Amino acid sequence: MSSRRSGRAKSRSFTQDEDEANLLIFKLQACLPADHSTSTTSNKKTSASEILKKTCNYIKKLQKEVDDLSDGLSQRLASGDIPPTDADIIRRLLKL
Repeated sequence: MSSRRSGRAKSRSFTQDEDEANLLIFKLQACLPADHSTSTTSNKKTSASEILKKTCNYIKKLQKEVDDLSDGLSQRLASGDIPPTDADIIRRLLKL
């Protein structure tokens, strides 16, 4: 009898975990911009793996943008194109 109860408890726990994972994936999808998210007018349901792939691609895109902006800012700071007062503020912000 205890194995039956244990099996039901595991099944219930698995279902709760699965529900929580689906909820988190749904929340993650809502954080994606429209061009990386699925269309709300589409009847096609997007799989969790597809949402995770889109999220990973979006994060990679953001990381590249940050790297590009950082490189550009570093070049401008090094070249003296930025007034000294602004350069000091930027350097302090970069240390955060």
